[in-house]
Amino acid sequence: MAKESLNSNEVVLAEEVGHVSVITLNRPRQLNVISSRVVELVAEYLEKWEQDEDIKLVIFKGAGRAFSAGGDLKMFYAGRTGDFCLEVVYRMYWLCYHIHTYKKTMVALVHGIAMGGGAAMTVPLKFSVVTENTVFSMPEASVGLHSDCSFSYILPRLPGYLGEYLSLTNARLSGKDMVALGLATHFVPSEKLNELEKCLLSLDSGDENAVRNVIEKFSINVLPEEETILNKLQAINMCFCKESLEEIIESFEAEARNFGNEWIWPVLKGFKRASPTGLKITLRSIREGRTQTLAECLKKEFRLTMNLLRSVVSDDVYEGIRAFSIDKDNVPKWNPATAMEVSNEKIDLAFKPFSPELELQIPAEGKGCRWDGKYEDSVYPSLRGNKLFH
Repeated sequence: MAKESLNSNEVVLAEEVGHVSVITLNRPRQLNVISSRVVELVAEYLEKWEQDEDIKLVIFKGAGRAFSAGGDLKMFYAGRTGDFCLEVVYRMYWLCYHIHTYKKTMVALVHGIAMGGGAAMTVPLKFSVVTENTVFSMPEASVGLHSDCSFSYILPRLPGYLGEYLSLTNARLSGKDMVALGLATHFVPSEKLNELEKCLLSLDSGDENAVRNVIEKFSINVLPEEETILNKLQAINMCFCKESLEEIIESFEAEARNFGNEWIWPVLKGFKRASPTGLKITLRSIREGRTQTLAECLKKEFRLTMNLLRSVVSDDVYEGIRAFSIDKDNVPKWNPATAMEVSNEKIDLAFKPFSPELELQIPAEGKGCRWDGKYEDSVYPSLRGNKLFH
């Protein structure tokens, strides 16, 4: 198969070399944040390549110094009226399901930042290669959102209560940490990443063992650094196992006063600066995710995101984006201002199921309906501008 020409101005670049396809997130100045156009193109290419018998292997990467910093928050802020962002939210969660269940071998080459929805394009893959420059985090709760894009399914399956800790505190993981936790499969020094990509292209095969053998020629065995949070799991589990957000914060503050736990104070400062509403919704979502399937988590996340963007519970998401991404004064005025003021009744509203036709349509298992449930085939296009959902 001939090498495809690339439109260097497009936000996603697609390239086919023999039996290998390469997809590149191409918004380097914006750290490859995920816009509606990015979601549309990634889904289009992945469907095309899964159905193309000539394509055996898909490589995923980001241009510039980041893989992806996650969703485009400014897009959400600009579209804060009239369900403007419903389409991209629906398409993104539908895409997440297909990334998790993709039928061809996929390799992510993850350098730099991989946050939120960006990490959702790396963690579920059969092979996810990280470097010394890779940084993982889930910052959504800090701006009034919640851990989404399938992470309410992924994070609860980490050891102990580390999932709660990562989702609530916006704590960061290094590439070494990610490998240790199974959030990545291999660690390759950044100076070898280009050579690895060339070898994968020349391999011209999607055979999993062959791909693994190529990656392992470049990968090195690594252990987390001494200061990693993985060495602090005892304290994390002791605090984040508590039932309520208020109890977690109280326990974490008490633990910070113990000798050797000075590391907690800066984490606690950021933790307490986050949206109380976002934190409570995130905690409940992660807890529910422990016993939910991938499809159940994605449907729940779709409801939560749309209810937050519709300000069903509060306007915190827009205040968080304003404070941290628009005005950048870093002084959000949350409403309610404290966790104690966020009622369980309000949180219940965010989790309330939609009527069946308004839920995210996850396709049933089976080759014939594998790519069913697209946004354009849902009821939503016909309901544009309708106040039905509010």
